[in-house]
Amino acid sequence: MTEKEEFIEKMKVRTHKFAVDVILFCNSLKQCKASDVITYQLVKAATSVGANYRAACKARSQNEFFSKICIVAEEADESDYWLTMIRDTNLSGDKKELTRLLPEAEEISKITTKAKNSTYNNIHH
Repeated sequence: MTEKEEFIEKMKVRTHKFAVDVILFCNSLKQCKASDVITYQLVKAATSVGANYRAACKARSQNEFFSKICIVAEEADESDYWLTMIRDTNLSGDKKELTRLLPEAEEISKITTKAKNSTYNNIHH
């Protein structure tokens, strides 16, 4: 397996784990109307990260990859946003897990944004 193939497989596992961890983390949120809305948005975004990353890996062209990786980067950033909202509104009962998930969302966002930008440059140059 090449280094690139290894990285792709690790990212598939990582984005899947992120989605699972977010779903489980949402059980720690205080029960209120706001947390219901935020949970819905966060779970949608976090699961989209992994699903669209997998789809990007199966892309048939650079343009198709670019389209999917743009979604991944956007959803990772949105996940980071909702996790930050949970932190700032003090909705979580599991501060340790929130402290772990926040940098993970940010890092996935940075990695996928870099892939998006590199692909854009490859397509347009």
